[in-house]
Amino acid sequence: MSATVLTAPQSILTEEAHAKINLYLHVTGKRPDGYHLLDSLVVFAGAGDRLTYFPDATPLTLELGGRFGATLGADAAGPDNLVMKAASLLRAASKPGAKIQGGRLLLEKNLPVASGIGGGSADAAAALRLLNRAWHAGVETSTLLQLAEQLGADVPVCLASQTARMEGIGEHLSAGPALPDCGMVLVNCGVGVSTPEVFRKREGAFHARADLPTRWASAQDLVDSLAQQTNSLEAPACQICPPVQDVLTILAHLPEALLARMSGSGATCFALFSTPDQAYQAAQHLAEQQPDWWVWGGALV
Repeated sequence: MSATVLTAPQSILTEEAHAKINLYLHVTGKRPDGYHLLDSLVVFAGAGDRLTYFPDATPLTLELGGRFGATLGADAAGPDNLVMKAASLLRAASKPGAKIQGGRLLLEKNLPVASGIGGGSADAAAALRLLNRAWHAGVETSTLLQLAEQLGADVPVCLASQTARMEGIGEHLSAGPALPDCGMVLVNCGVGVSTPEVFRKREGAFHARADLPTRWASAQDLVDSLAQQTNSLEAPACQICPPVQDVLTILAHLPEALLARMSGSGATCFALFSTPDQAYQAAQHLAEQQPDWWVWGGALV
């Protein structure tokens, strides 16, 4: 790979890293190498981190900001950060004539860390999209997906940040059913849950692959369908972290809430509403009641 390294200042670019939510998550099996097989319908919320690139001639660095960036140590912005790993992979995959530059990446961490809504994965996917554009790297979508797989199981689905069905260990993606207009509230109580421990605590038979329609006509139809599914990791997460169950109970009793469930391996939970405005109003009310929680409400993207 031959690329031009630029020294002249270039435009500042920004990319959103939307929160990933598992509307259901079935553990369908386990591979001989220990990885669990999943079936999940993934959607993306308006909430998210934001990645901004300030290009210049200095070596590429990462700076963390935002509500949750301040809680992370300096080492979190080093070469092991998924954003920096994504930059390194993209640099190596760039086409001849790419205009590679250094500079500063500013990651505004608005999403809770390690919380079951794909914050780190969404950040890595945003870095691939942003730098492919900024560097004129010319990396095709198929190659970007291959790079995303190297970064983590949730990164490929975050690359497009569109409703999708995710299977295998996250690498098998297909279009999800068309969603109706609806709203969502996201809540994280601030207590972390270990993903490996949640998987170890899971008991009982594997869940079957879900039978989904091609579309849902209304939010109620969506909820009726989702009620037949589950999150295989919700029960073990509640055993490990009882506050998750407290959050689910509160969400389920919010006025006009249609469904409450945990996303991913936790600890973030969500509630579905008929409209984004209902979700926003519910989130505002809940945030006043629980000022120490992270609460968001609004539309899906």
